Amino acid sequence: MGKMKVLHIIKSLGRGGAEMLLPETLKLHNKEKFEFHYIYFLPWKDQMVESIQDAGGIVNCFESKNNLKLFFQFNKIISYCRNNNIDIIHCHLPWAGFVGRMVHKITGIPVLYSEHNMQERYHEVTKRINKYSFNSQTLAFGVSQDVSNSIQKNIAPDIPVKTLLNGVNTDSFKITQNGEVRKKLGIPKNAIVIGNVAVFRFQKRLVEWLRTFKEIYNNNPEVYGIIVGAGPLEQEIKKECDDLELNDVVFFPGLKTEVRPYFEAMDIFMMSSSFEGLPIALLEAMSMECAIVSTNAGGIKEVIRNEKDGLICNVEEWEKLSALTEVLIDDKNKLFEMKKAARRRVVENFSLKKMVKELEDYYKDIFNNKAG
Repeated sequence: MGKMKVLHIIKSLGRGGAEMLLPETLKLHNKEKFEFHYIYFLPWKDQMVESIQDAGGIVNCFESKNNLKLFFQFNKIISYCRNNNIDIIHCHLPWAGFVGRMVHKITGIPVLYSEHNMQERYHEVTKRINKYSFNSQTLAFGVSQDVSNSIQKNIAPDIPVKTLLNGVNTDSFKITQNGEVRKKLGIPKNAIVIGNVAVFRFQKRLVEWLRTFKEIYNNNPEVYGIIVGAGPLEQEIKKECDDLELNDVVFFPGLKTEVRPYFEAMDIFMMSSSFEGLPIALLEAMSMECAIVSTNAGGIKEVIRNEKDGLICNVEEWEKLSALTEVLIDDKNKLFEMKKAARRRVVENFSLKKMVKELEDYYKDIFNNKAG
């Protein structure tokens, strides 16, 4: 028997959490038993393409300027599946899910769908199409229990919904004592650095993040900030930084494919999100021994046990982030303990190896059921 051929369909291959998972999981998949193909639609969001290809993936862009054009690529995807003998399709996020379900209805190829967000957070049109089409697939995953519960509450599907927790490659995301980023940015070796890695969207609340940092900075003028990423609210966020007179101490390196050196520069990873699925950047930061201070949005509370793996507060009480961060700044022993606890938590419970093994088992079960 030859390799099982799996096609991932995703709207873009930019630097979002779902997109970043694809090259990392590919590195750990059993290439002797599986062959992986990838289709994406937004050619200007291609930061993950090279790393997927380097890991052995076959990548194609079916260019689509909007969601409607994306959906009407289903005939092209069907041809691709038939020409390449695709056995299983794995879709990520709603619009890729919609087109994958159409392919499933026409071809019968099993379709798995990974949901990374809460249904309540989607646009009303997206929610309606998701609910209407959800049963036209084989199996759905929620990346956290919160996400799975949201599917059950809002859609109540007939198909199985499993929780498949996001993971991080803890062998790859490991500190090396490399101080290149601090040196490049002119940050003193012994300064406390507070950071975040995010797409600049409203749910990340980076304006509130900057206001929190300002409060911390007023009491601790030796701290620095780093926010890695880009996105639609970039201009607004940078203006807030300017208005708060933080330009000399908060740095915006931009969108980075390789983020490990930036995590290595951070002591504290602070998140002010209003909602999340289970953020990959959080798990990566923990694996890189960043102490965590965060709101308890979505799956974050499934990862961080307060005072044990990090410090968290309620989403609506984000103003408390400054006081929680200052606890770690004032107590270097506690800061050290939280850094080690963060790494220990992901190694023991959120390893990407565990996630990949579970995913391969699902692929095999579905393929065998189809063959049977």
